[in-house]
Amino acid sequence: MGSKLHVRTDDLVEVINGKYRGSRGKVMEVSPAEGKVIVEGINIVTKHVKPRKMGEPGGILKAEGALYASKVQLVCSKCDKKTRTGSKINGKGKKVRVCKKCGAEISYGRA
Repeated sequence: MGSKLHVRTDDLVEVINGKYRGSRGKVMEVSPAEGKVIVEGINIVTKHVKPRKMGEPGGILKAEGALYASKVQLVCSKCDKKTRTGSKINGKGKKVRVCKKCGAEISYGRA
């Protein structure tokens, strides 16, 4: 898999196939080497945790599992639709992502 993904940390994405199809969430972590992302509230798995220190509780925890990045699509902040992205140079000389549907600049949690 390539080392570059179409989504970044803090992006709002929608799952486009599988059990969680149509669900939206924020990207918590990106792993370009594996081509996977972890999305908040999506793909919940149970982990059996053994206590490591004296007095530390063990048990069954629920956590988000990784999804392939190809299974999620970015959601535009302006038109609120899932979309592909393009890129352009804005007025300040920075390269930014733009929505292919409405042409709006996409920026989540970045200045």
